[in-house]
Amino acid sequence: KQPIESSIALTVVSDWKVMGASVARANNRDLVTGAHQFPSDVTRPNMLYGRVLRPPSYKATLQSIDLAEAKAMKDVVVVQDGEFVGFAAPSVYLATQALEAAAKTASWKTVPQPSSKTIHAYLKEHARMGDAGGSSAEKGLADAAKTLSATYTLAYIQHTPMEPRAGVAEWKDDKLTVWAGVDNPPAAQRDLARMFDLPTERVRVIVPDMGGGFGGKHAAPAAQEAARLAKAAGRPVMVHWTRAEEFTWAYFRPAAVIECKGGLDAKGSLVAWDFVNINAGGSAIDTPYSIANKRVQSVGSDSPLAQGAYRCLAATGNNFARESFMDELAAAAGADPLEFRLAHLENPRIRTVLEAAAKHFNWSERRKKVTPELGVGLACGTEKNSVVAACVEVAIDRKRGEIKVREVCEAFECGPIINPANLTSQVQGCIVMGLGGALFEEIQFEDGKVLNANFAGYRVPRFRDVPKIDVHLINKTDIPSAGGGETPIIALAPAIGNAVFAATGVRIRSMPMRGEILKQA
Repeated sequence: KQPIESSIALTVVSDWKVMGASVARANNRDLVTGAHQFPSDVTRPNMLYGRVLRPPSYKATLQSIDLAEAKAMKDVVVVQDGEFVGFAAPSVYLATQALEAAAKTASWKTVPQPSSKTIHAYLKEHARMGDAGGSSAEKGLADAAKTLSATYTLAYIQHTPMEPRAGVAEWKDDKLTVWAGVDNPPAAQRDLARMFDLPTERVRVIVPDMGGGFGGKHAAPAAQEAARLAKAAGRPVMVHWTRAEEFTWAYFRPAAVIECKGGLDAKGSLVAWDFVNINAGGSAIDTPYSIANKRVQSVGSDSPLAQGAYRCLAATGNNFARESFMDELAAAAGADPLEFRLAHLENPRIRTVLEAAAKHFNWSERRKKVTPELGVGLACGTEKNSVVAACVEVAIDRKRGEIKVREVCEAFECGPIINPANLTSQVQGCIVMGLGGALFEEIQFEDGKVLNANFAGYRVPRFRDVPKIDVHLINKTDIPSAGGGETPIIALAPAIGNAVFAATGVRIRSMPMRGEILKQA
């Protein structure tokens, strides 16, 4: 990295000529015609294809395996290094045959694991709680005229990239080159260097545009596996995970238990706030609302599944719980959800997007027209130095247990807008992706095994689920630009939950918000 000379002046926003305009991507034609190469399209001369033995369940350990049949197969390279067992061959078919021949001989030791039905009790039981003493929230709650408490839960969910992870590795003169779809190339380079005891300058990581990541591809396990096989084979090797491998062995957005407590004074003002996130992380955990007595805490737990970053990190869960609970407090105070938020918001940027979304949605009038079959809700939030607010309309069918999002109006601000068309696409993408986490997506598992490791069993948004989307971008030119591809996701789920409550009086405190709950209420 080179320092920027102090004599170089940044171009002021008013003088921008390219930035600030909707410029099309240079590779759009290649993308729509299929000419563009993704990591799984990379080929190298004399390349082999690899497959890797996977455990039957999480935390299972390999006890024994017979590799004789696989080693006897023509042109198959077999590698065993501790519990790593891999196969490379001139075709995926032959590598898979070798894998299947060896897998049937493998003996594994498994350990008891919780299931998706018991995960939240498990996380609470294993939470590494800190000392809550000395918090003013405790006194504020004790002195409040009215108190509320609620517990929200999140399921593990998958990133569901269109392209499962892939990696190609090639060794030459004791130097390693890999092609991989990875979010953090320097970290991937360091990991590979450590794995093979190489200086980092002998490891090159090339990153073609990948077919989706959404925070799920920070590491490069497929490239690591390919590198191990390529070193043994003396030839380049590609490892391209199957969809089932992607669903099972990639890390997930964490499951969580989020416990909320709030206190109101006699006038209905929020005077105490206690917010504890178990397991999901601390992104956007601090409340943007002005509250005299508060405590926010993120505590770890023992996750039975691999977990890691997701689009906007833990902010999706923290904002769902916070904005849902703000609606619960507004109802307890007998206040309009919009006015209740504005009464406690000092952050001018959040106020601006909240007021903009409400105005364009016509919040005040549409709230008067709520019925048991039609609800409206709103939510706002901030993360990564950008701000968002969403208003939604939902249709409810209680007999069938269905929640249909009919309209989303979202206002978003991330500083000066570099490319309006691209930013609009990012906001729209966040909204559609957010629908999945809000209403459908959930990893089901038992005894360490993922039970729905494909799109047949794992529900993602489809075209018929996509509502009318109305995006309003606010161009704030007096601050630096921030990212626009994550924060727009965080307001959707709580706005949906708040709209469901407005129509039905039923508060759903879980992500996903299962419509079946409405049939039972």
